[in-house]
Amino acid sequence: MARNLVTWDPFREISSLRDEMERLFDNASGRYPRERVEAVWGPPVDVEETDEAITVRAELPGMSKDDIKISVMGDVLTIIGERRHETEQKGRTVHRVERLYGKFQRALTLPVEVESDKAKATYRNGVLELVLPKSARTKAREIAIRAEE
Repeated sequence: MARNLVTWDPFREISSLRDEMERLFDNASGRYPRERVEAVWGPPVDVEETDEAITVRAELPGMSKDDIKISVMGDVLTIIGERRHETEQKGRTVHRVERLYGKFQRALTLPVEVESDKAKATYRNGVLELVLPKSARTKAREIAIRAEE
């Protein structure tokens, strides 16, 4: 009876184990293989409130301002856009793609009513900043106390 013997290569096994561990950690941390990326990404945002306005900052590196659309309807702010993947070139091999690409839509419920017609948006260094003035109805007003004797 003839047996085929295969030489054990510990480095091949380690490489296989590493690939499997990366796949598990990527799935657990929310990173996905390239073919699923376009359906899952949205920019991270910060929302701050002062007495006068709501400020929203969204990280959108690698995009132009023309790729971003902003709207406010009632108390919902919506940011829509698309980050396009660079076209592949001949003579180049891509070994890893971790940046996220594709269309996104991010809708945020604002904590107070804002005056959207007075909103200002700036896009600088990959960060979109929106300043949304609060509606006069939502600003705190001091009430004078009248003394009665």
